[in-house]
Amino acid sequence: MSASLEKLDDWLDKKEVVKDDITAFPLAAMAATLDRDEGGNAVPPLWHWLYFLPISPISDAGPDGHPKRGGFMPPVPLPRRMWAGGRLTFHAPLKVGEKATRVSTIANIEDKTGRSGRLVFVTVQHAIEVGGELRLEEEHDIVYRDAPQEGTRPQHPQLAPDGETWRRTIDADAVMLFRYSALTFNSHRIHYDYPYVTQVEGYPGLVVHGPLIATLLADLVRREQPDATLQSFAFRALRPTFAGQPFTVCGRPSADGKTIDLWAKDHDGYLTMRATAAIA
Repeated sequence: MSASLEKLDDWLDKKEVVKDDITAFPLAAMAATLDRDEGGNAVPPLWHWLYFLPISPISDAGPDGHPKRGGFMPPVPLPRRMWAGGRLTFHAPLKVGEKATRVSTIANIEDKTGRSGRLVFVTVQHAIEVGGELRLEEEHDIVYRDAPQEGTRPQHPQLAPDGETWRRTIDADAVMLFRYSALTFNSHRIHYDYPYVTQVEGYPGLVVHGPLIATLLADLVRREQPDATLQSFAFRALRPTFAGQPFTVCGRPSADGKTIDLWAKDHDGYLTMRATAAIA
């Protein structure tokens, strides 16, 4: 174990408690962003990411737009930060008008070396409850990466599988990315600052939010199985998706219809995210 990781381990088991009111406006704004006609007062799956937002002063923003590290999140000394994936269990939906509490815990910190350099994975566990009743459990994986090195060969992309039962093509343009950033108070510059994302982080264009793609995969299940209840959802990001290039979310239910294999692919047909949903 490196000396730097030993210092990061001081953050293990660190807890944060955040309270929030479940209000109607974020749901209406998200529905408009996704062109959804939502009714009722229940928070749809993955839309809980519109609440418990990490509000920080602009003076605390780092070079990438994220808050400076070393508060609740460990101060990983790597410049690039991305959602890597997550696992969620839904016990009951949050509802408009409720007061909810989220308890977050740094559950794991893992230091690795990959083809592109050093990687540090941080897993955060969240438990959301209302009046002592557990509504949602989540494990959220975050990856910190080295800056791109000149001459590094990019990892060969994987083609997406064939044989989907459901599919929907989405054009996540800069307007959609701006709205989602605003709704989630996400100031990460890779989603809206074209000169920064291309010249500093080395991407070819604005990056579509990983949680937005995950939300669209869960939304595909809701569109195709409107009477079903989502019990669990797990996803893993595999490759960035870029604005201005339509991508497709796909689904294939199992024979009994209880589990659904989900994936997203970019305009070239390369796999960008995999997910699994269980419904009742």
